Amino acid sequence: MAREKSQEMEKLSSQICNQISSVFSKTTDPYPPPLDLLVTELAGVSRRSARVFLHGVGREGLMLKAFAMRLFHLGLSAHLVSDVTTPPIYSSDLLIASAGPGGFSTVDAICSVAKSSGAKVLLLTAQPETGSCVRHATAVCYVPAQTMASDGGGGGDATAAKEGRELLPMGSVYEGALFVLFEMVVYKLGEALGESPESVRSRHTNLE
Repeated sequence: MAREKSQEMEKLSSQICNQISSVFSKTTDPYPPPLDLLVTELAGVSRRSARVFLHGVGREGLMLKAFAMRLFHLGLSAHLVSDVTTPPIYSSDLLIASAGPGGFSTVDAICSVAKSSGAKVLLLTAQPETGSCVRHATAVCYVPAQTMASDGGGGGDATAAKEGRELLPMGSVYEGALFVLFEMVVYKLGEALGESPESVRSRHTNLE
């Protein structure tokens, strides 16, 4: 029984990982590869001693929160928009915001404020052509993954819903892809900035 359960978990985990991994096999033309775009923009933030702000809602927001933590560990001045200690954004700074389905009213508003302050706005989205947030973006990071706008349950593709229960519902593919993308960025950015494992670890909090 234990062996069967182990095999079941191995199969299920492989299916989930493969579904998320398949996102990165898709072309993002005419938008730049998301990994290259994020590494380039964040390396620029580091070079000019600027700050990076991150914002997202729901599970997307949780992925960005984890990303902000690692950016801080890499030595960047990283801030979550929702924190009470978040400083003002200026023209030299970068806002990274996520709107998988293309737009959220709160994300739209935050992007608009950042843009009006002269800051760069990098938008992560799976709907670059139709999303309301795109009009505020100075750079679009296209992540071609399923979101709640295309899972068949919210007015998207109904075919998938008819075929039975989905392995990853609603926006889980997009959210999982964000986590993997951010881990790739942390690896490549650390390399670009010359950060050693020791220097990264030295910035981890000791208040735990």
